[in-house]
Order: sequence, then C-alpha cells, then structure tokens
Amino acid sequence: MSNYEQQDISSGNAGDNDYISRSGQYQVPVQKDEAPVDDPIDSATADSDEQLARDEKEAIDEDNIVSSRTRGAAKKAGTYAEPGDEEGLPGPEDGTSQGAAR
Repeated sequence: MSNYEQQDISSGNAGDNDYISRSGQYQVPVQKDEAPVDDPIDSATADSDEQLARDEKEAIDEDNIVSSRTRGAAKKAGTYAEPGDEEGLPGPEDGTSQGAAR
C-alpha cells in the first residue's frame, strides 16, 4: 500500500470535495460534503408509534382488502379431473414421434 493510501486510511477522512470534469465537458456544480442538508424529517417524532400508525394508514389501500373469505369459491369435491397421459400431446400422424429418418 502506498504512503498516500496509508495516510488517507488512517485519517478516516471519507469526504472528498474535489470533482474534476473531463476536459471539454460541462462543469458540474458540486455540493461540499460539509454543507448542511435541509432535512424535512423531525427527528423527535420520526421514530414513534404514532408516526408508524400514520405511515401504515397511508400505505394500506382499503379498497384492495377482501372483506369475506374466498374458500367458498372452490369447485366442489370430485369435479377436478387430472389430465390423461396422452392429453395435450400431438398425435402419431404429425411425424414428431417417429425418431430419426432411415
């Protein structure tokens, strides 16, 4: 590891305010790492049961909830039939089951 890398690691400095655009390209404005950020979340009430209840109420769409059980929608016993062994397979006349040509 180079001396430069060792210095950077040992200092614990993760901030990097340098940004260099490619030559001939538009300069992108960069906000410094130390600049204050406008945070709309109130830290005093953000992690509370009241906030959780409000979030859940907003997230749950009551129109998508089925009001009754759907078990009665199933077919009656004995009305289901398993497919046969040959059901859905092509017949012998289509030539796909003959194997290699001689």
